[in-house]
Amino acid sequence: MPRSHCLSLRHVKRLMPFVIVIAVLACKGTDTASNGGPGNFGGTIVIATPSDAATLLPPLMSSITDHEVTDLLYDRLADIGADLNTVGDKGFTPVLAERWEWSADSLSIAFHINPHAKWHDGQPVRANDVKFSVNLIKDPALGSQAQPLITNIDSISVRDSLTAVAYFKKRVPDQFYDLVYQVSILPEHILANTPVAQLKTAEVGRRGIGSGRFRLAKWEAGARLELVADTLNYRGRPKLDRVVFSIAPDFNAAVTRFFAGDADLFENLRAEQVTRLNGDTARRAVRLPSLGYNYLAMNAIDPASPGHPHPVLGERAVRRALAMAVDRRAMLKNVFDTIASVAYGPFPHSMPVASDTTLPQIPYDTTKAKALLDSAGWLAGPDGIRAKNGRRLEFAVTSPSSSSARHKYAVLLQDAFRRVGASVKLDESDFPSYLAKITSHNFDAEMESFNTDPSVSGFKQSWTTAGIGSEGTNHTSYTNPTVDALFDSATTAFDPARKKAYARRAFETIMDDAAGIWLYETPTIAGISKRIHTTPFRADAYFADLANWWIPANERNARDKIGLRPTP
Repeated sequence: MPRSHCLSLRHVKRLMPFVIVIAVLACKGTDTASNGGPGNFGGTIVIATPSDAATLLPPLMSSITDHEVTDLLYDRLADIGADLNTVGDKGFTPVLAERWEWSADSLSIAFHINPHAKWHDGQPVRANDVKFSVNLIKDPALGSQAQPLITNIDSISVRDSLTAVAYFKKRVPDQFYDLVYQVSILPEHILANTPVAQLKTAEVGRRGIGSGRFRLAKWEAGARLELVADTLNYRGRPKLDRVVFSIAPDFNAAVTRFFAGDADLFENLRAEQVTRLNGDTARRAVRLPSLGYNYLAMNAIDPASPGHPHPVLGERAVRRALAMAVDRRAMLKNVFDTIASVAYGPFPHSMPVASDTTLPQIPYDTTKAKALLDSAGWLAGPDGIRAKNGRRLEFAVTSPSSSSARHKYAVLLQDAFRRVGASVKLDESDFPSYLAKITSHNFDAEMESFNTDPSVSGFKQSWTTAGIGSEGTNHTSYTNPTVDALFDSATTAFDPARKKAYARRAFETIMDDAAGIWLYETPTIAGISKRIHTTPFRADAYFADLANWWIPANERNARDKIGLRPTP
C-alpha cells in the first residue's frame, strides 16, 4: 500500500516545516483525553481512500482497505496488546473468547466463547465457527495468504457449543499468536453452503456478516462503503454511529476530499500536503507507527513461462550487479531529503526481533557491477545495452500510479541500471491493476511497499518457499532452502537472542542473494479532522481501536445528525 512521497532537493526550504511537524508529532503522541462520558456517543467518520475493498472475507484480504474494513466487521478470539508481544499470551485481551486454558504440555488451548456473542444476523457465535474458520484458511481451494502462517495448528475440536480446543503440532513461542492474530472468526451458517473455491467471487462473500462492533450497511462498488454501529454488540456499541469509506478514483481525488472537508481522515499525506496543515483550524497531521518497508522486488520466475527461471532476473549475478548499480543514499536524498531512512534489508526498523543495521550490504560500485556482468557473459552492445546468447539485458519495473515516491524511484532506478548496461521499461498502472499484476506474478520487477506482521513468523509468508503461490505473499517466488530452515528455527526458538540470531542469518542470506534492492522507509503521516478524538495507535494497524474514537457532541456536523436506528 502506498505510504510515501517524493521531494526534490530544490524544495528544502519547503521541507523544514514538515520536519518540524514530524518531530512534534513524535513527541505529542495521540489524543487520549477524556471522551466526555457514555452520553457522548454518536457521529460519523468519513475516510477518504483511493482504492475500494476487493473482498469482505478476512482470509482473502490483500490491501489496506480490505484490512481496515474486515477488522471492523469481524472479531478474533483475542486481540494482541499494544506492545505487539507475540510470545505466549502475555498482553492479549479477550474478544470472542472470554477466557482460555492451556494444557499441561502446552500443545492445546481451550477457548471459551463469550455466550453473549452474536453474528450481525442475530445468530449466536459458536465453537463450530472457530473450527470452520481455521479449516477454511487451511483449504487450498480458498488460496488464503494466511495459510502458511497457521501450519502449526493441527486441528480444532469442539468440546461443546461454547468451547473450541486448538491442537498444535509442536510447542512454539508464537502458537497462541498464530491462531488468534491470523484467524478472524467467520460464520459457518452463512458461508459453509458455498463451495470454497467460489468464495472469492460469490455474493455471500460480500455480505460482511461478522460479530464486530460495526455492521455493513451498504457497499456501492467504487464509490462508498458504509458501516454502522452494532448497537447491541456483546462488547458494547462503538462510540461512533458510522464509518464511511469514501472511495475516490485516485490518490489526488482522495486527498482533495479530505482538504475540502468532505472526509475526516486521509492516511498517507505527502510532504507538501502536511505543510498545508500548519495553522489549519479544522485538520491536524498525525504520525502513525508502521511496520512497513519499501524495496525493488525482482521476480525469480519468468511471467511469460511460469515454472521457468526469469531469463534475466533469475540469474543471481545479474541481481547482485543491479544492486551494486544503485546509490541508495543519493536516491533517498533526492526523493525525501531527510524525512525518510534507508532500508537495511527485508525488514522494518521498528521490529527489534528483525531489524539489524549491522548486516553486510551489497556496496554501491558501478565498476564492480560492470565487471560482474562481463564475467557472467552479459556483454555491452553498440548501443550500450548488454546481451547474452541473443537476449538483451532488459526488463520492466512495475509501480502504482497512486505513489509519487515509487514513481520517482522507478525513474531513478531506470537511469542507474542504464549506466551499467541494462534497459528498463517503466510500467505504471492504477492500484487495482498493479495489485493484480503482482499477485498473479505477472511482472519482471516491481516497486514493493510491504507491511509485515509483528512476529518474525510473518516473514515465512513473504520470503520462504511456503509463501509462493496464491497462499502467500512471496510474489517474487524467491526460494532458498537455507532461508526456509533458518526461519523455521527462528519461529521455534524460545530464547530471544537465538530467535534474532536465526533471523539475522536468514536476512543475510536473502540479501546476499540480492532477492531485492532495499530502498527506504518513510514515516506515515495521516491527516485527521480535529473534531475526531482518537485513542493510541498500534503499529500494525492504526485503526485497531477505531470503535473507541469519538466526536464530542459540540463538534459534530450535518453528516453526524442522520441518526441511527437500534440494531434489529
